[in-house]
Amino acid sequence: MKVVTFGEIMLRLAPEGYLRFTQADKFGVVYGGGEANVSVSLANYGIDSAFVTKLPKHEIGQAAVNSLRRFGVDTSMIVRGGDRVGIYFNEKGASQRPSKVIYDRAYSAIAMAKPEDFDWDKIFTNVDWFHFTGITPALNPTVAEICLDACKAAKAHGVKISCDLNFRKKLWSREMAQETMTKLCKYVDVCISNEEDAHDVFGIDAENTDIAGGKLNHEGYKSVARQLAEKFGFEKVAITLRSSISANDNDWAALLYDGKEYCFSKSYHMHIVDRVGGGDSFGGGLIYSCLMGYSTQDAVEFAVAASCLKHSIEGDYNMVSVDEVKALAGGNGTGRIQR
Repeated sequence: MKVVTFGEIMLRLAPEGYLRFTQADKFGVVYGGGEANVSVSLANYGIDSAFVTKLPKHEIGQAAVNSLRRFGVDTSMIVRGGDRVGIYFNEKGASQRPSKVIYDRAYSAIAMAKPEDFDWDKIFTNVDWFHFTGITPALNPTVAEICLDACKAAKAHGVKISCDLNFRKKLWSREMAQETMTKLCKYVDVCISNEEDAHDVFGIDAENTDIAGGKLNHEGYKSVARQLAEKFGFEKVAITLRSSISANDNDWAALLYDGKEYCFSKSYHMHIVDRVGGGDSFGGGLIYSCLMGYSTQDAVEFAVAASCLKHSIEGDYNMVSVDEVKALAGGNGTGRIQR
């Protein structure tokens, strides 16, 4: 099995612990980004996983490549060129103070990429699955065109396509997101969303649900999944369900709809170490479970358990094994020391 993901990997700069940006006199460095995070998850599960992007030839670009290679991701199809690695600053929230992200990614190598940089027919040779997120086409219209080229080529090669809607209001408007994602989702087989993204991108709402108040209505989410599937003909729709008690404590679950059956996972109460990459770890878990032929119920349980574990890990990447995920999905969630 081989999976290709396409997007931007960025340099993440964060103050120590729970310091605010204005308090910090030094920043820790890690690398990450939506699709890169999915690639790392899949490589850790033993899947042949390749990440496609464009990065500068200089040492910071090479450091980003090395961060992927460390976990076994295939970086051979990364295009080298351009001047900048995108940066984002992450301030970790605590209690009732939310986390904050500031982007410094304008004119990054991938944002300045051209369609001719990528030979998608070559990239998709002997590939089973392609994954991208709504963050990548949000960079600019040219990158959106590259995403569309990739989807068309993937379909021509018989490759399954998954997309996490991942609306980012700091990158584009709801109107632009709806126009662009409508074109792209025509090619998508598996859609990943949450209650906010379904509303922001396509105006689809879960009835009787208060996002800010943390109240979830299962019937409402069934409606969201069904509406998305009917609109685009998706084979599967996953809706992640997050109840935010505070920046540190969330309840986490998901729904997976396969056109016939609505399967809700068990819910986890999480004390969060690092929330960034939580949705991407769900995507990686879902892709893995689909490739392995899991039932709809087992697939959503694996994906949610994988994501739950990621919330306990610093950095963007989900550094867990299949056995660790299966242990949690099977009910071993006490956190007792393993000797």
